Amino acid sequence: MKDYILGIDTSAYTTSIALIDQESREILADKRKVLAVPMGQKGLRQQDAVFQHIKNFQELYSEININFNNIKTVSVSSRPRNVAGSYMPVFTVGQNYGKIIAKSLNCKYIEYSHQENHIAASLMDYYKEIKNNVLAIHISGGTTEFLDVNKSSKGYDAVIVGGSKDITFGQLIDRIGALFEFQFPCGFHMENYLNENNNIEKIITPKISGDAYINLSGMENYFTNLYLSKKFNKKSIINALFTYVADCIIHIINEIKLSSDIETIIIAGGVASNSLIRKRILNTLNNKYNIILPTKENASDNAVGTAFLPIIDRWYNEIKAN
Repeated sequence: MKDYILGIDTSAYTTSIALIDQESREILADKRKVLAVPMGQKGLRQQDAVFQHIKNFQELYSEININFNNIKTVSVSSRPRNVAGSYMPVFTVGQNYGKIIAKSLNCKYIEYSHQENHIAASLMDYYKEIKNNVLAIHISGGTTEFLDVNKSSKGYDAVIVGGSKDITFGQLIDRIGALFEFQFPCGFHMENYLNENNNIEKIITPKISGDAYINLSGMENYFTNLYLSKKFNKKSIINALFTYVADCIIHIINEIKLSSDIETIIIAGGVASNSLIRKRILNTLNNKYNIILPTKENASDNAVGTAFLPIIDRWYNEIKAN
């Protein structure tokens, strides 16, 4: 009899379903659909996102052709973070579908956080080697958090040790992207536009100030004014923006290191899928830290990490018992 784990994640902008064979650890299905944001809008209201998740879920679930009786565990991202009071309506869609499926199949149901999903997706190939002293950087449209992470009997314990005091990296990118009239979420489209040619002029940005917590809203005004001044083309401004974001991440990492024993750094979230940002961080820090960058697909929102978490938990609890 097969032993499959069904993972579900309904985040702010992506409906995701994954299926993993618990014994072989083979990914049998990885279904995702990005929520549609009307052109000109800078995001979705939660009720609109919930409606799209409901529609997307049944479409993605119907594409999985297996014997559903082989599903023994349903694993769901039910909240943004693994702390009391963490809540977003979008996650209730996956939570409720997961409970219905588990009840119908008479199988185990387990909940994790969206943040633990990202951590697990980053550590799938390394979970037996890396359990503690991890700095997990979760950077997306809704989150800019630097987390001190340690393995626990269920999922991961995480304490915020750095990040932004105001807007997130994703919001900064999306707001400038919206100014340039890119489709929301803008980062992917801006990166593709940047890669079309190399007509880029170097822009020197302001020095990064602050310790492990920085302010970003002032930089929204800075890049907006650059654009309105008409002194630089869009490509040059986008390149400077991505470079600045990478340098902020590097700055915060170095500040955290001053008071921490971090050994491994994992970087996940939609912003972490940006090739320029990834390359600049690796080129600057690869000789100082053990840096793990998940694939670009698993850096962005997914359900693979959620499906893999019960496998990591089982392994960890077995070695603790021996």
